[in-house]
Amino acid sequence: MAKGRYHHGDLRSALLDAAEALVRERGADGWSLREASARVGVSPSAAYHHFASRDTLVRALSERTLAWLGERLRQDCERAPGQAGDPQRRLIALGCGYVRWSLDDPAVARLVLRGGATAPDSAISPHPHDVLTAELDRLAAAGGLPGPAREGAEFVVWAALHGLAVLLADGLVHFDDPSAVDLQTARVIRTTLNGLAQEASHAAGRPAGRSAHTERLARRSHG
Repeated sequence: MAKGRYHHGDLRSALLDAAEALVRERGADGWSLREASARVGVSPSAAYHHFASRDTLVRALSERTLAWLGERLRQDCERAPGQAGDPQRRLIALGCGYVRWSLDDPAVARLVLRGGATAPDSAISPHPHDVLTAELDRLAAAGGLPGPAREGAEFVVWAALHGLAVLLADGLVHFDDPSAVDLQTARVIRTTLNGLAQEASHAAGRPAGRSAHTERLARRSHG
């Protein structure tokens, strides 16, 4: 965003936009709140009215980005072709959207998908985790995932997807074009879901995964 180009009363959004641009240019840690302020043509003291520190600005950017990503993934699921005859199609669309975003915007993806990116009181809606949870519930209700396999499936699917995204973003795995990436993502999703479908009974000692978001949800449900 060009210096000084923001509408009166929307300084918070302008600072978030500036921070996002700086993350893309320099990474998560190579800039300051003073630089973000200069980008929009205001003093650091003006920025402090909205963000107490650089960390607060980064956290707000992470929250905004995750909510944007959650909505994008939700829309990808709704638009998935062939979903009426293939209940896995919606999750494949979600996976393709996640991997594409990770590759299209790697610096921002690294920022928001690292530990400590959000706070215990962060409010993110729709959160990508919640979108994934809803789609797995939908698949289970349609008979595409046995009840015993549904437990903790979010973390199994996310691990497979995120692993592929990191391998591609870091240049450890290469494909010739974006369509090949989509095909590989679909293969990863189908293989993961088909593997989960083999879990026809509850396994003793199965680990229960947690994330910052699921811990937030647990605290709110018990609050």
